[in-house]
Amino acid sequence: MEIKLIISNKKQFLDLLLLADEQESMINKYLERGEMFALYDDGLKAISVVTCEGEGIYEIKNIAVCPSSQRKGYGKRLVDYLFGYYQGRCSVMLVGTGDTPSTLSFYEHCGFRISHRLKNFFTDNYDHPIYEDGKLLTDMVYLRKDFS
Repeated sequence: MEIKLIISNKKQFLDLLLLADEQESMINKYLERGEMFALYDDGLKAISVVTCEGEGIYEIKNIAVCPSSQRKGYGKRLVDYLFGYYQGRCSVMLVGTGDTPSTLSFYEHCGFRISHRLKNFFTDNYDHPIYEDGKLLTDMVYLRKDFS
């Protein structure tokens, strides 16, 4: 397994990024200002984009695992790598996601805890309804992990 920092040509991963954030215009808001990481294990398995949101505050804006590689630990491995990569620079790591039990459980398993909500985020910022696990998403749930 290898995780690489992607410096250029980030759009080559757009199809995978769209699995986690299904509107390209939203991805464009953070793609170039964020750091991108690709996890390879006999081929590409997962991708993530992390942005700096202020002094010591970083946010996972996108994390996606190839459908054939989901539920095999690649997402957790990538999150663990990010924690190590940003250690010393990061006091708080944030992630915003839809309000679905499976996604919230994943992030809680990674060490995040629920922080706050952005009411109507998905309905106000996307040009079409967003569904996850069959549920219409309205609010974005933010989770955080504090580093000391």
